[in-house]
Amino acid sequence: MANLYYDPGQGRAANVRDLFGRIAPHYDLINNLQSLGLHHRWKSRLAKLAVPDAAPPSTRRVLDLCCGTGDIAFRVSRRGAVAIGIDFSEAMLRFARQRATLVPAPTFIRGDALALPFPNQSFDAVTIGYGLRNLASFERGIAEMIRVVKPGGQLLILDFACPENLLWRAIYTGYLRFVVPAIGKLIAGDAAAYGYILESLRHYPSIEGIKGILRSQGCGEINIQRILGGAMSIHAARTPAPSAGTPQDLGAPHRTR
Repeated sequence: MANLYYDPGQGRAANVRDLFGRIAPHYDLINNLQSLGLHHRWKSRLAKLAVPDAAPPSTRRVLDLCCGTGDIAFRVSRRGAVAIGIDFSEAMLRFARQRATLVPAPTFIRGDALALPFPNQSFDAVTIGYGLRNLASFERGIAEMIRVVKPGGQLLILDFACPENLLWRAIYTGYLRFVVPAIGKLIAGDAAAYGYILESLRHYPSIEGIKGILRSQGCGEINIQRILGGAMSIHAARTPAPSAGTPQDLGAPHRTR
């Protein structure tokens, strides 16, 4: 069955926005079921990388792209940093704001990951969990992340990946093809929305491919954590440091389109 949401062209943004608008009321429950609750562990790992124990958290600013209902942003905030979550789905943001009972709570705004409404070098770190795969351009998304992070700051990317072991890949692919859509059908009445994960993964770069994009855009100290035998991955990278004597640019937001 053709997926109703995946579009390799310019229609992807509208389709993905529609997808997340449909599943927003069930998003957290289905994430818990399809990952057996393990996504909490992986997101906590990402937040800890964004706000290390050794860093002074109160002065640290972290942007969470494609924040959804705020899982990573809340974890960053609990670690003491200033957290801002941005997503282009107002439906997802409504659920994030409803959860914002912590003091201090993250700030949630609507925006486009390919044209972020922030000046250059505004953040110490940028996180993105299960969002890069959904962007119309992976390269432009990473370029915008680099733009808004201070020189030498962190880019942290958590997403699905494709296991190298052929047997594990077959089991994993079968799980995404049959089990995950069945959960989506049972809970949300929408199997196609969760069939989208496998379809998008087919067009997403490999773990080494994402590393190559980061390197081609000047990032260094690229570290990869393979999770569940390569079914998930975390890429941690440092943004390019400025040349000696180069002033920092804190100018107006740059628009990529």
